[in-house]
Amino acid sequence: MTISRLIIREILHRKLNFALGLLSVAVAVGCLAGSLTLMRLHDARTQTILVQKKIETQDKMRILEDDVRRAMQKLGFNIVILPEDQNLSDWYADDYGQKHMPEEYLSRLRQSEIVTIEHLVPRLRQKVRWPETKWSVILVGTSDKKAVNPASYSHELSLEEVPRGKIVLGHEVQQGLGLNVGDRVRFMGNDFVVQKCNGESGSEEDMTVWINLQEAQELLNKKGLINEILAFECRSAWANLPKVRAEITRILPGAQVIEKASNVLAKVHAYTEVEDEGKAAIERERESMAQLRAARTRFIRILISLVMVICLVWIALLAVGNVRGRRTEIGILRTLGFRSRQILCIFLSRAIVIGLFGGILGFFAGSFFGSNWSEPVGESRYEWMLNFKLLGFAVCVAVAIAVAASWLPAIIAARQDPAVVLRQD
Repeated sequence: MTISRLIIREILHRKLNFALGLLSVAVAVGCLAGSLTLMRLHDARTQTILVQKKIETQDKMRILEDDVRRAMQKLGFNIVILPEDQNLSDWYADDYGQKHMPEEYLSRLRQSEIVTIEHLVPRLRQKVRWPETKWSVILVGTSDKKAVNPASYSHELSLEEVPRGKIVLGHEVQQGLGLNVGDRVRFMGNDFVVQKCNGESGSEEDMTVWINLQEAQELLNKKGLINEILAFECRSAWANLPKVRAEITRILPGAQVIEKASNVLAKVHAYTEVEDEGKAAIERERESMAQLRAARTRFIRILISLVMVICLVWIALLAVGNVRGRRTEIGILRTLGFRSRQILCIFLSRAIVIGLFGGILGFFAGSFFGSNWSEPVGESRYEWMLNFKLLGFAVCVAVAIAVAASWLPAIIAARQDPAVVLRQD
């Protein structure tokens, strides 16, 4: 009779002993698998919560950013770079400067790849007499190119692009002269075609006349000169004028940098506060989940250790009882020629069978209950039950428990003297 047949017959003959051993291993492995499943689901849920909070924060930031962008577009450029010797009281009174700086300053800023500025537009702005109409208007010469820092460019602004030969009229100028888009008009001895008529703003902008920068320089005999550079802060520098000023003055020593105050700044502060609060909330959630995980880990370690010890003792007692109940059988087998090593193999093989089936049963039971006790994560609640690496680990642990608990009783059984055993029985 082979060893495998002996093991099968013994299991069928002593079903209760085998079932109790199987149950012990299943409980131990079930606690282990359930605990690991709970921890992995906890980690997955933590990640899901953090991603959701990040998405919620990003949605809020996107809404606020759009609000800030619209406000900044309405305001125009929020940074103005002026010549070093420009008197600010005069500039604030007239909203244009009397001093000038080289247009080459713009090239310096472009070539420096300044990181706090997204848009740069040069302007030559001066109050002039319109000889053909006898009107006093504010002449604005602006570049017909988008002077933008490509590295940090993130969104479009409504830039006034005036090509050569074109003119843009403020609301009062357009209404007073009765001009419309496409009409031809003579301005300071040059012919222009009306490209656009601005809407009413209720400010001095209604009395502006916009033409190409080079043409304005020629008309005013100020070739290569400008009196202001309009700039738009990149998002990383919003409401951080000192940072912007420091970077610009590093490139243009002596240049004056001012910021147009408006409700935009309040929106910017709200934006930065929401961004900071969102990051802080995510960090708080991460710390809270980490503390909860640490507490659960400590409890699980204690629980698993206790369950493992109890199961080891219980399986060992079952193994001892099994050896005692099979004393006569062991003596007969030894009389028939079975060696001690074969007897040891019979008992350890039985323990391996208990560990193998108990491990599989415990893994699926523990994973099932662990998945049901945890809050669902997406649609993959039971995907942990198909984790074959964890299944293999659980089976190995189960076999190790069963073999370790049965080792000493098996050695005792293998070393028994058949003559003594049969004489006593």
